[in-house]
Parts: sequence; C-alpha cells; structure tokens
Amino acid sequence: MMKSILPTLLLFLKGLAMGAADVVPGVSGGTVAFITGIYQELLDSIRSISPKLLVVWRQEGFAAVWQQVNGTFMVTLLSGIVVSVASFARVISHLLTNYPEHLWSFFFGLILISSWIIAKQIQKKGLVQWLGLLLGAGIAYWITVISPAEAVVSEWFIFVSGSIAICAMILPGISGSFILLLFGMYGHVIEAIKSMDIVFLAIFAAGCGTGLLSFSHLLSWMFKKFQDITLAILTGFMLGSLNKVWPWKYTVSTRTNSHGVEVPLIQNNILPSQFESLNGQDSHIAVCVVLMAIGFVGVYLLERSFRASSDPVN
Repeated sequence: MMKSILPTLLLFLKGLAMGAADVVPGVSGGTVAFITGIYQELLDSIRSISPKLLVVWRQEGFAAVWQQVNGTFMVTLLSGIVVSVASFARVISHLLTNYPEHLWSFFFGLILISSWIIAKQIQKKGLVQWLGLLLGAGIAYWITVISPAEAVVSEWFIFVSGSIAICAMILPGISGSFILLLFGMYGHVIEAIKSMDIVFLAIFAAGCGTGLLSFSHLLSWMFKKFQDITLAILTGFMLGSLNKVWPWKYTVSTRTNSHGVEVPLIQNNILPSQFESLNGQDSHIAVCVVLMAIGFVGVYLLERSFRASSDPVN
C-alpha cells in the first residue's frame, strides 16, 4: 500500500516545490521540474491536450482521454502547485519584504547548481551550443535590467499577462513571476491570490491555459529536434537570471505602487561590504552564504537521488 502511495506523494511534493518557486520573482518552476526529472513528461502531457481529445472521447470514452493526457500525473502535480501557490503566496511576500537577502541567497545557490545540472546534459558542445548559451544569457540578463512598469489593470491585460508569464514559468531559468513584475502585474496577482478574487483569477487562469497549450508544443518540438541547442539556451537563461537574484542590492530609485506602497524601481548589485556602507544595514553575509550553500547542496543531492532512482537496476 505504502509503495503505491509513495510515487503519488513524491509527485505532489514536486508540485509543491514548483509552486513555491513560481511565486518568487527570479525563480522558475520549470527549473524544479527539470532537476526532479519530470520536465519532459510534463511537456508531453500538456502537449497531448488538443481538440483531438473530443474524437477520442466519443470513440473510446473518458478512460482513454484520461490515459492520453496522463491525467493522474497532471492532476497530482497541478494539485501540488495550486496548494503551494495558495499557501506560500503570503509567506513568500513576507520573506521578500522582511528577509530579501536571505531568500535571494538561497535561490542564488539553487539556480547556480541547476544551470550546471542542465549544462551537463548537453551532449555536443560546439560553437552553435556556445552561441546559444550566450544568446540565452544575454536575453535573460536584459530581462532582469528592464525597469518594471505599473500596469493599468484590465481584463484583456490580465489575460495577456497570464498567457506570457506561464510560458516563462515552464522554462527553466526564466521566471514567470518576474515577467509579471515587469508587466506591473505581480502585486495584483499576489493580492488576488491572497484575497481569492475569483473573477481576476479566472481571467488570469484562462490566459495561462491558452499560453501553456500553445507554447508547450513549440518547446516539446525544440527538445526533440534540437535538444543540445535548446539545453544550451536554457543554461544561458539560468546564468543570465542570476543577475536578478543576487542578494545584495542598492536601490537607486523607487516608485509608489497601486497600493500606495513605496517599492524599489531601479536597483544595482553591490558587494556585501558596500551593502553595509550604502544601506546602513547588516549584510548578514555569514547566514546568506550558508543559505546559498544549502540551496546549492540541496539541489545537487536532490538531482543525484532522482538520477539514482531512475537508473535501471543491474
């Protein structure tokens, strides 16, 4: 009995981890999916959702549809993601406000080791792959230095934001939450989750569903036809995104968001020693380094355990 429940529980926990990662600007749930070994299955399951399912339903029944879309896998994983987002939205918001250096340090270590894990899977490391890595790093870095906008919330913009952000959420290294931040929608989405604004969340979910079904086909095709170059670009994405999650920053300018709260607009990365002199605050460098190491080692051990469990028994 326990053996039959364990895989489902483990998949649910992976969903929890993906949801927690997606809440944080700068961290991607796709990264978690990749390092836990479910990324390709997730893409294939999403890609299987198409109008052809109506034909399968009429001809073979619901059981055939459920099998084709990998229903048990999808429901279990999505349940974990939804529970995590609903539970951690308030916690992550609190940590970002009160302990930003600690939180970013943990994710810096996580993303650093994750980029190495993805790079390891590139079989051919030629000029094209290196150019792909540089391209991915350049795009991700450029995204991290764009100043966030303040959005005028409307139904169509909520839908578009969801459809674009979800594409980033399933890409290792690109944070959908950060895309929402750039669009000026991050605060609105977090507030909608906290207050359970059903109308807002329904429109946002419709946009997510549309973007997910469209983009998953392209991404799955790229992995099957151009795996090495795709992995190289994703590695670059992750390395470029490290600029966003560097823990120690100096706020150059601020803005007032839609809730009347003053938040950073432009921030520069600085050294811990500069952080203390410029901001007049403790850099917490010892704790931050430990948290970086925990993120780094934790993901490394996680990847090794999943790789060992997937290896065939001799």
